[in-house]
Amino acid sequence: MTIADVSLAVIKAAQQGDRQAVEEVLLSVQDRIYNLARRVLVNPDDASEATQEILIRILTKLSTFRAESTFSTWAHRIAIRHILSAKKLRDRDPGLTFEMFAADLETGLVADPPEAPDQALLLNELRISCTMAMLLCLSMELRLAYVLGDVLELDQSEASGILELEPAAYRKRLSRARAEVVAFTSRHCGLVGENTKCSCPRRLPAALGAGRVQHGSYPNSAGSRLSYFDARDEIGAVVEDLKTFKLQQSVPYRDCPQDIRFELTRILSPGR
Repeated sequence: MTIADVSLAVIKAAQQGDRQAVEEVLLSVQDRIYNLARRVLVNPDDASEATQEILIRILTKLSTFRAESTFSTWAHRIAIRHILSAKKLRDRDPGLTFEMFAADLETGLVADPPEAPDQALLLNELRISCTMAMLLCLSMELRLAYVLGDVLELDQSEASGILELEPAAYRKRLSRARAEVVAFTSRHCGLVGENTKCSCPRRLPAALGAGRVQHGSYPNSAGSRLSYFDARDEIGAVVEDLKTFKLQQSVPYRDCPQDIRFELTRILSPGR
C-alpha cells in the first residue's frame, strides 16, 4: 500500500483507535517519509531517526486530520515541519557548498586507475553516494523543493501545499534549485558533462582512501535496479538538463528499515 492508496475510511477508523487501520496508515506512508528524509538529510542514521520521529508525530496528530487537504499533503507537511524545526538535525548539517564539493571531487583523481575485483559494485556505490551528497550543497529550502519536485516527482500543487508556499513561489524555488544542480553536474560530474575532470573510475581510488566507499560494503546501492554502467548508458541517452534529472532519478528508492517498523509496532502494542 502507498500513501496514495489509503482511503478516508481507513483513516477515520484509525482515528477511532482501530489498530489494524493505524497499521495500514503507517504502512502507506512509511516508505515515502523514509525516502524524503534519506534524500534531504543523506546521512542514513539521521534519516532513520527522523523517519521514526515523523511517523510517531503522524500517529499522535492523526486525530487532527480533517481532510482539508489530501492525506499525502498533510503527512508530508508534518515531515517537512519536523525536518525544519529539529535543532539536532540542523546542527548536524555539514554546511557543504558546491565549491567545497567540487574541490573534493577533483582531489586525488587518477588518470589510469587500477581495477578492483569488486570494481562494478564500488563504482555504483560511489555514483549513488555522490549523487545524494551533492544535494547537501543546496540550502535547506532549495533542497526540500528539489526533492519534492524532481526526486519524489510530486506535482506543483501538492509540493507547494506541503511547503506552505504560493505556487508561483514554489516554482521559483524549484527553478533555482534545478539551475544550481544542473550547473554543478554539467561542470563536475563525468556522467553528465562531457569535459569534466571527475569521473567515477578516476575518483574511486581517492574515495576508497578516504573511506567514502569500502570494499564489500554497498549500503546506498543495495537493491539498485541499475548498475553503474546501466546508469551511465541511461544518462548518456538523454540530452542537456535531462541528464541531471536522470542522474538523480537513478538513486534507488528504498523500503523503510525494518528496525523502524519493529519500534512502531512496539509502540502500538505496549506490553506485548
